[in-house]
Amino acid sequence: MSDTAREGGCACGQVRYRVSAAPIFVNQCHCSLCRRQSGSAFAVNLFVETEEVALLSGEVTESSVPTGSGAEQAIVRCRACGTALWSHYGGLGRGMSAVRAGTLDDPGGVTPDAAIYVATRLPWVSLPEGVPAFESFYRPSELLPPDRYARLKAVLQGNGRA
Repeated sequence: MSDTAREGGCACGQVRYRVSAAPIFVNQCHCSLCRRQSGSAFAVNLFVETEEVALLSGEVTESSVPTGSGAEQAIVRCRACGTALWSHYGGLGRGMSAVRAGTLDDPGGVTPDAAIYVATRLPWVSLPEGVPAFESFYRPSELLPPDRYARLKAVLQGNGRA
């Protein structure tokens, strides 16, 4: 496994997956939809090209839920236990996967690039020190290093969105 590769899995252990590239960006999202869908105070997702996510074992299924933009989000879950593993946001298309950091074997190895939708965060949640925080969203071109922004643009162009 390379230095950038990460592995993870579901709660019951049937599903195992590998992410073979460093994330394009990592968001700590405090919106009400992420809270509801994660069952927690916020969600941490690492966004990477879908071709870099490989199912190693187990069976997955998908469920669709709305996003704040009104587009659908397809959440990929373990068929046996229902753990949400990654998703495909409608606005980003199928070329990008948002891997749930909490399902990684080493979730502490991922640091958010940004805390987003902090205007709606729960009042008792502290924001990570040194991580830019945004009331809603941010312009990736202003935050991401050029190499990671180029990867994002390539995915969006592949989806006909850039």
